[in-house]
Amino acid sequence: MSRPDALAGLRIGCVQYLNSRPLIHGLDEVVLAHPSELAARLRSGELDAALVPVFELLRSPLDYLLVDGVAIASRGPVYSVFVAHRGPVEELRVVTADPASLTSIHLFRVLSAGVLGGMASLVPETPGALADPRTGRLLIGNQAIQYRVQHESGGELFWDLGEAWTRWTGLPFVYAVWVLRRGLPRVRSVADAFRKVASDGRGALARIAREDTEFGEALALRYLRENICFDLGAEERQGLERFRSELWKGGMVEEGGGPLDFV
Repeated sequence: MSRPDALAGLRIGCVQYLNSRPLIHGLDEVVLAHPSELAARLRSGELDAALVPVFELLRSPLDYLLVDGVAIASRGPVYSVFVAHRGPVEELRVVTADPASLTSIHLFRVLSAGVLGGMASLVPETPGALADPRTGRLLIGNQAIQYRVQHESGGELFWDLGEAWTRWTGLPFVYAVWVLRRGLPRVRSVADAFRKVASDGRGALARIAREDTEFGEALALRYLRENICFDLGAEERQGLERFRSELWKGGMVEEGGGPLDFV
């Protein structure tokens, strides 16, 4: 499928995860990169629009326009964002993480303070970390799904951050959103085009799962249908604002950065 007219000529970036495929289904010439790289390229002006970690939006809300109605979110267990551990999660003292995991690192920090009492600290990834039962490993995206498939029967436990967030707050959690750089022309038409692509992609989940070569059709379809939601509605907005409030409390973003500008 060629791009909708409103997206023609735009430099578009997207995360390279299974959960993003319905939001770019049929689009050509999309830059695929890790979440932190997309955020940096959008900030530098190398991209016009990108599906970025929500933390990037929340720390610089005045820099972007937020496409309403579309997101990568969860309303319970997300399956692909978790801390792998062997001992009780309440006894974790150290959690290793890839520094590229912008939103998930900050979600863990919020949940560590709110649910675990702030006892666990984050450090860069360390080989063999899980040998210590007081150490966990934060994983996200395709790597996390693959790790979970390989280790679910091996005695490891998985603290699902989407499930933990919803249990704690009663709200969905939003991981990534489409944002547009300010100054882009015809932003309403651009946003409408992204919403149309997402709508078509949600209708093609079975096909997307069937074409997946990494996890297989059954797992891919279950994940896309049961763990991920692609809406940015009223409850997701509440979840966004709650996360923003918790980031303020923890000093992870500046308070009073301005309202989110939906389009």
